Amino acid sequence: MKKSLQLLAVVAAALMLFSATGCNKLRARDQLNKGVQSYKNAKYEEAIERFKNAVALDPSLINARLYLATAYAQQYIPGADTPENNRMAEQAIQEFKNVLDRDPNNINSIKSIASLYLQMKKFDQAKEYFRKAIQVDPNDPEAYYSIAVIDWTEAYQPRMEARNKLGLKPDDSLAAKDKKVCQEMETKNTPFVQEGMDMLNKAIQLRPDYDDAMAYLNLMWREKADIECGDPVARTQDLKTADEWVDKTLAVKKQKAEKAGPGGIVTDAGAQK
Repeated sequence: MKKSLQLLAVVAAALMLFSATGCNKLRARDQLNKGVQSYKNAKYEEAIERFKNAVALDPSLINARLYLATAYAQQYIPGADTPENNRMAEQAIQEFKNVLDRDPNNINSIKSIASLYLQMKKFDQAKEYFRKAIQVDPNDPEAYYSIAVIDWTEAYQPRMEARNKLGLKPDDSLAAKDKKVCQEMETKNTPFVQEGMDMLNKAIQLRPDYDDAMAYLNLMWREKADIECGDPVARTQDLKTADEWVDKTLAVKKQKAEKAGPGGIVTDAGAQK
């Protein structure tokens, strides 16, 4: 008799727990739905509180975590270097990382983290997450392109600072003005240029009409040209190759424009190609 009563007590407790859990899941989805409505109405602070409630009620509700992270990210203003603004970005990143703790291959979270780091000019962290995106989806041309954009930025900025200090005009050769500075730039920038080119070529392989990637290949060849410190012939060839990529970029843009009707709408004929 005593054992029967104990068993009944255990069953009753389990039923109560199951009922409470089910109730919390329903309440969590209600909070999620209300948060989505607030988000759509650009009431981000209200939406954040709703999404927090949903996560607290049902920690397994991935969509609530994603919306919470996205709501924080929506309030981040790229380029505004203030503690409050940076805090918004960091909170968004942390929430996206919380999603990855439960779903390590969530590509939206990985790319969102990478993009936020890029906007914050935290290039090493941005590259780390774009590489993770490539691991999850090796056929995504945009991840390769994004790494290349970072590479170009990291090569271009110090090179231009060096050129400005030397008072060079746009067409002047860095090597002709100061070979020592050129060699320093060659050592520093060659890894960025090589990786950037590799990434852009991969992006174009995956998306043959990727005109943005083609435009950056033009820029990368110009970076390479300016650090050809002991080889003026190679510099001339690099600049010629850069011009060829300009022509390819313009040709692809023209093809896209021809496939689009008025207002940029793709025509039936263009859509079938």
